Amino acid sequence: MPPAPDHGPQHARATNPVAYGGQAVIEGVMMRGRREMAVAVRTPGGEILVWTGPVRSSGLARRIGGWPFVRGGVLLWDTMSLGVRALIFSAATAEAHREAPPGRGKRNAGRGHAQAPTGGITGPALWGTVALSILFSVLLFFVLPLLVTAWLDRFVGSAVVSNVIEGLIRVGILFAYIAGIGHVPEIRRVYAYHGAEHKTVHAWEAGDPLDVAHVRRHPLAHPRCGTAFMLVVVLLAMVVFMGLGRPDLLPRLVSRVILVPLLAGIAYEALKFGARHHGHRVVAAVLRPTLKLQRLTTREPDDAMLEVAVAALLRVLAADGRIAADDPRLAAARLVDGAGNPLPAPIRLTDAPTAEPLAAD
Repeated sequence: MPPAPDHGPQHARATNPVAYGGQAVIEGVMMRGRREMAVAVRTPGGEILVWTGPVRSSGLARRIGGWPFVRGGVLLWDTMSLGVRALIFSAATAEAHREAPPGRGKRNAGRGHAQAPTGGITGPALWGTVALSILFSVLLFFVLPLLVTAWLDRFVGSAVVSNVIEGLIRVGILFAYIAGIGHVPEIRRVYAYHGAEHKTVHAWEAGDPLDVAHVRRHPLAHPRCGTAFMLVVVLLAMVVFMGLGRPDLLPRLVSRVILVPLLAGIAYEALKFGARHHGHRVVAAVLRPTLKLQRLTTREPDDAMLEVAVAALLRVLAADGRIAADDPRLAAARLVDGAGNPLPAPIRLTDAPTAEPLAAD
């Protein structure tokens, strides 16, 4: 018999559904809801710390939120901004507790042992970090393949073949990058938290109770994963750039850069459609390569990792009114501010403008 759905007094997953998602961070998981995001991190002492903050869309995102094929690029910026804040918080939290005197890690967890302004990164510092991240991605996955192909063009007589070679190089770099960093021990743990995030979102969407036993049985791959987004973008690039032929190098370089937002927008709409219709046989077949690629970016999580992912999702569910604000499961994690200082009371719900999550990762 299937488990009973995780109903609560304010439970509403069957109506007005929200595409919850997030990303793995260092020793933790970030989840994003309509009103808040929550970053849950496990300290070396075993305690789960949760930092929450309002989800505020940029003014541009609010203006074009209803424009298909355009909103994806702007939502990507917003999502990366949240992701960078979550990563900085998790990294600083891990470092603060790693530097704690022996035997004091758990006792000092969440007590401001390190007063780094981690969660508070905003303004130019945040925008600059996100811009550098996007610039690195564009250079690695778009400019580098083109430069290699331009060198090979002396041996290639066909514009179509040239674009195919460029696309294959781009896909190869993506696979090599993902697989390469997966050999770093710290990244392997991040990949395991990535799996925990996916399993937890699957459990919520399936109506299962949010506990380790029920979350664990769900798959590692998710159709809205950011890994899937990356693969769709590079495959779309091959098709779109093929239509441009083989102009001189400078126009080709410019096209690879300025068309990235369009590619992101198309990929966003494609994954959104796929997530809604993944039960259809044709859609499932199209999505299968994106799910297979996630074998490289996910690992089977342990129970402690699943507990962290559940703690993050429960916090955003409470903020959205999907579970009761006094749900006893929320007590499993300690609320802290962006500097790691404990909060005496739950964070109040905000009336900040809401934004639609880009992906499950």
